[in-house]
Amino acid sequence: MKRLLLVIVVLSSIVAKAQDANALAQKVKAKLAKVKDYEAKANMVTEVSFMKVPPSDILVYYKNPDKFKIKKQDGIAVTPKGGMSVNLSGLFAGDRFAAVAAGTTTFNGTTVTILKLIPLDEKTDVVASTLYINEKELLIVKAITTTKDNGSYEMEFSYGKYSDWGLPDKVVFIFDTKDYKLPKGIAFDYDPGIKKTKPAPSENTKGRVTITYTTYSINKGIKDAVFN
Repeated sequence: MKRLLLVIVVLSSIVAKAQDANALAQKVKAKLAKVKDYEAKANMVTEVSFMKVPPSDILVYYKNPDKFKIKKQDGIAVTPKGGMSVNLSGLFAGDRFAAVAAGTTTFNGTTVTILKLIPLDEKTDVVASTLYINEKELLIVKAITTTKDNGSYEMEFSYGKYSDWGLPDKVVFIFDTKDYKLPKGIAFDYDPGIKKTKPAPSENTKGRVTITYTTYSINKGIKDAVFN
């Protein structure tokens, strides 16, 4: 009888944690869903040891559920390739995913809740995402995503005056530059003629792309033609 009671208690605890994890994921998703579209001004800085890419002023466009485009102010499109989701809503891998609680930790001095999101759609390129969530503010402060074909990458988010919308002031993409090229999931279409040099074996293989947002225009309406 005691063993049976112990099993019931353990199973109840597991079910409760699963429910809590899913509830938190849905709350964060619902907050992000308040943003139907936006146009944002930002600056993009690329830091890769073997590639000289000048900082660029960019315009960022988003329309729910999955339309996203980055354009330099000179008119050249700068589009993420492969499986990387630059927009936060994309971290939830559509509507079908399982959320698993993975404890808590500290990030930048704040206690955050760790959730693992596992897509239930076999067609998605995403294998799993680990989200670090400020539960009080319902903000994702860090995400680590693993994909089937495009490797893994990390994203760190800083928030300010647009935090009520769940929109970051700054996003930092951290990735591995193995084989002397950006993984497909992180690569951008850069202007022709950008200088590339083969790094020495001892060089750091970590690269960064930092997007710093200055202004957002939220839910003003964006035509589909913008994303063509």
